[in-house]
Amino acid sequence: MTGRNRLKARLRAGETVTAAWFELGSPEVAELLVYSGWDVLVIDCEHGSAGLEAGLNLLRAVEGAGGEAVIRVPDASEATLKRALDRGARSIMVPMVHTAEMAREIASYCLYAPRGRRGYAAPIVRATNWGNLPGYGANAHEELLLMAQVEHVDTVAEVAEIAKVEGIDMAFVGPNDFAASMGLLEQTEHPDVRAKIAEAEKAALDGGLLLGTITGVAGPGRGYGELREAGYRFIVGPNDVGLLAGAARAAKAQAADALGEAAPETAPHASY
Repeated sequence: MTGRNRLKARLRAGETVTAAWFELGSPEVAELLVYSGWDVLVIDCEHGSAGLEAGLNLLRAVEGAGGEAVIRVPDASEATLKRALDRGARSIMVPMVHTAEMAREIASYCLYAPRGRRGYAAPIVRATNWGNLPGYGANAHEELLLMAQVEHVDTVAEVAEIAKVEGIDMAFVGPNDFAASMGLLEQTEHPDVRAKIAEAEKAALDGGLLLGTITGVAGPGRGYGELREAGYRFIVGPNDVGLLAGAARAAKAQAADALGEAAPETAPHASY
């Protein structure tokens, strides 16, 4: 691996970057997605099949195919973040960042002194190619892309302060949990949900944060173009589960149609 975070460079250059969720934990599928054009994958170690260790091993598959990976860690603990960084994750998404104080703690776990308190083991970890990236300790913060997920209505009041935290680069809005926190589970398009998310968006952009979120590519939701117009620069669309399920349903329907049979009734698959 190299020390350069190409995803962060693209975002800082003003590019709108699209990505796919990765849930199933198969390195072969990860490679396939990268070779199919999805050169940025969000490896979901919070809800996906891969735990943290398996997810970090998937970095090799993604990077080996020429892609960039974002690791969504399962929690915000110091041990989890330190392990992800030492294993070579350069882009990290942290779920459920509810307060500015929590954001400060997360950033401190990810940054070496004097900026933070990340434990030092640079000469013996994968992040430095096992000690072969001179200057890693001094420059690691420049290549770290740290995303704080905004997933609760109460966090809206905290976004402006979160934006002031050194080391936090992006507010990543999670509309599903956000809606649930308002008592509106699975109603991400409800006007009240949209209004509160708009408040969070404005606070993040006014504070100089990058914005990221998901798009409803297979169901209701804001599309890529609308999100870009709203200021989003990192938009995560399909996931491997939905892509596989959609292709399987389409192939079965085609076979059934050719044989004059009724296609199986299955529920449509949402993007997330």
